[in-house]
Amino acid sequence: MGANSFLKIFLPKDRVFYGLFEDVSDRVLEMAKILMAVVEEQDFNKRAALITQIEHLEHENDELTHRIFTELGRNFITPFDREDIHYLASSLDDIADYIYASAKKINFYHVNPVDYGLHKFSDLIYQSCEQVRNAVRELRNMKNLRLITESLVKINSIENQADDIFDLSIERLFAEEEDAKEVIKMREIYQAMEIATDKCEDAGNVIESIIVKYA
Repeated sequence: MGANSFLKIFLPKDRVFYGLFEDVSDRVLEMAKILMAVVEEQDFNKRAALITQIEHLEHENDELTHRIFTELGRNFITPFDREDIHYLASSLDDIADYIYASAKKINFYHVNPVDYGLHKFSDLIYQSCEQVRNAVRELRNMKNLRLITESLVKINSIENQADDIFDLSIERLFAEEEDAKEVIKMREIYQAMEIATDKCEDAGNVIESIIVKYA
């Protein structure tokens, strides 16, 4: 019997970490969904109300992340490496942070969200968060590695698409926008949204490390 198989015998029956990670990934996906609504909404005040919803979800995720770290300190035996639990919790928290930052900057800078780059980024963020959520949900049993692997491949592909959209959006911005202030504002928002997809890839990399060790 391998070391990992032997350890599985002693894993706690109440696998609290799985439920917490699933709750976090669900909220991250909901934040991404609302972000799509933010870039569709042209009314400043209505956007502000949507951004408040994202803020509330981000705060809930902060509390869940804190609970994950608390459980990590409380439990001697964990479902997988303590380091991987820490990295996965941190990467999911980073996704939430950058989604919130992206939404907040749109209203803070009073930019017009009717922009190809913003719409494309919000769509890619949602797709990537959906795949992260799907992969996280499969960690509980690890019975369907094909689904996890497919999600990880999609996350990587989406991140590559986001890199391309960032380059195209910056190129278009410099070609069409004459106001230097607007260029700076939009570039900062693009960066925050692109980083959100990077953080999804980080989460995917942690999940890949987990399934390599324990599947």
